[in-house]
Amino acid sequence: MIIMIRKKKFLRMTALACTFVLALTAVIAVSKAAGKDAVSTSADGNWGLSFQQAGQPPVANATADYLKQFDAYYAEDTTEKVLYLTFDAGYENGYTAKILDALKKHKVPAAFFLVGNYLETNPELVKRMVKEGHIVGNHTFHHPDMSQISTMESFSKEIGDLEKLYKKTTGENLRKFYRPPQGKYSEKNLEMAKKLGYHTIFWSLAYVDWYESQQPSREEAFKKLIPRVHPGAIILLHSTSKTNAEILDELLTKWEDLGYTFKSLDQLVES
Repeated sequence: MIIMIRKKKFLRMTALACTFVLALTAVIAVSKAAGKDAVSTSADGNWGLSFQQAGQPPVANATADYLKQFDAYYAEDTTEKVLYLTFDAGYENGYTAKILDALKKHKVPAAFFLVGNYLETNPELVKRMVKEGHIVGNHTFHHPDMSQISTMESFSKEIGDLEKLYKKTTGENLRKFYRPPQGKYSEKNLEMAKKLGYHTIFWSLAYVDWYESQQPSREEAFKKLIPRVHPGAIILLHSTSKTNAEILDELLTKWEDLGYTFKSLDQLVES
């Protein structure tokens, strides 16, 4: 019962967050069309993207140079056809094993940003991620709106509690990659994450894959994920998605056929 309550709460939070992101993206696109400067130097709030041209990086609501001062990223500035594949997971929906199978088949390294509930309820899957060479990142313990957390004490507790549980679960130290829950952040958050030694990882490609009861079709998924892929993309998918599990093998093949290769987040921050 506790797990089901947490799952439903996470779904509500995720749906709300994604609504914010989509709304912000629309605002950016409208401003761009009106000839206004849609890109701010810094932008506290909700991560948002506006896709202007197929095969090209989107316009984000914070610049790469601005984010770089906080060891934060949303894509690699490159013409090389390289991709960074990441998954967010607040709970297990029965699809992660199939996703891991596809990654193993294609020898693709990925990063899984997990919350405390996932580590508590799915330790064997977490161990498999680690064993197969994937990065497990910090998505905080409780998945709150971190932009509303203003003290280092509270911020570091959300981050630190997940680190402790990961260490207890795997016997290893958690890698220093952080993704803000709901895509919500503030400059203060970015500063605090950096002080804790973390790289903050946003994304430059995602699609609506998070509604459990309204999963996109195969055709809808490819319509978003193929034309919008671009050199240096950090891709966000949800491992709770049935569609993602069903199409990932074919999707990876399609990206590979376009000439793309895959790197790990380690290689991103070292570049």
